Amino acid sequence: MADWKSGLRRVLYPAYEARMLRRLSSDQIPQHVGVMLDGNRRWARAVGRDTAHGHRAGAANIEPLLGWCDEVGIKVVTLWLLSTDNLNRPERELAPLLEIIEEAVASLADQARWRLHPVGALDLLPASTAEKLKAAEEATLEVDGMLVNIAVGYGGRREIADAVRSILLEAAERGTGLEELAQHIDVDLISDHLYTKGQPDPDLVIRTSGEQRLGGFLLWQSAKSEFYFCEAYWPDFRRVDFLRAIRAYAHRERRFGA
Repeated sequence: MADWKSGLRRVLYPAYEARMLRRLSSDQIPQHVGVMLDGNRRWARAVGRDTAHGHRAGAANIEPLLGWCDEVGIKVVTLWLLSTDNLNRPERELAPLLEIIEEAVASLADQARWRLHPVGALDLLPASTAEKLKAAEEATLEVDGMLVNIAVGYGGRREIADAVRSILLEAAERGTGLEELAQHIDVDLISDHLYTKGQPDPDLVIRTSGEQRLGGFLLWQSAKSEFYFCEAYWPDFRRVDFLRAIRAYAHRERRFGA
């Protein structure tokens, strides 16, 4: 019975996906999509494998996702691969995870299809990991393709703190006093010092695995974002799930926080 159902899905889903694509117009497509790639460890437990296997399965699903984003015309994607809290995991789990992330990012860079931009507190990462992320960015600077933010060692609170710290340091270099600086601090100034400065804020944030919380992802930038929560663990997230998220976004009446 299970094989019969699986075969039926393989026949029907392509037609279903094509119909969803046809019904999406260009003005319904988000410019910037943030994705919380959640559920790798739970997926691994569900299939009776170790955590590293789950992370590798999740890493293998990144390239398909970016292809789907290209297909519908998204301009910017932010992938949350590792939070600042994750850096506190035991070394026996963290070291393999960082290696998997390094390999995944290097593979994306080798394809030269997307511009990669690491976002996060790179100073908190092992030097070798930070260097590989920066190398991937350098290698794709001239690529004429979708911008992909790689959030590793990322936390929304840390990002805001880093933005404020940057503003203070710049003011100190200019000799600007605190009272004068206080008069000039506003939303735009802080936005201009975030990791994503110069980019549009995310229109849509997708989180997999059934969890319905931000967990610190793009705290500042997502103030007016739409959210879509998917039950599938990240390694099981399919093209049809992605298109359903885009369709749900297209059907919403955006109020931009009002």
